[in-house]
Amino acid sequence: MRLRGLHRWLGHTTNNEAEYRAVIDGLKAVQEWKPDRLEVYLDSKLVVEQLNGAWRIKAKELMPLHLEAKALLDQFPEVKVAHVEREKNRGADALANKAIDEKVPKKR
Repeated sequence: MRLRGLHRWLGHTTNNEAEYRAVIDGLKAVQEWKPDRLEVYLDSKLVVEQLNGAWRIKAKELMPLHLEAKALLDQFPEVKVAHVEREKNRGADALANKAIDEKVPKKR
């Protein structure tokens, strides 16, 4: 069950950087609730596999984001990070589009 939906403008960034920032923002938002179990679903297979330790981080710009996300994940007793197909993650797309629409003027 999704308990909260967040969005913010990130400027020009890659989809994987944006995915890491979304994870970080989400983890910070739920810290105060102190859940005993947490499920995190992402549509970036790369970020999921990196957070689960299956894939290494090749892009140097992702390393600090990865380290921050892992440090936050380590604060929860039980965490599941799983991949979800983009088609099944329309809520996240809607929030990303909302952030863009609020910042970028529409072309006429």
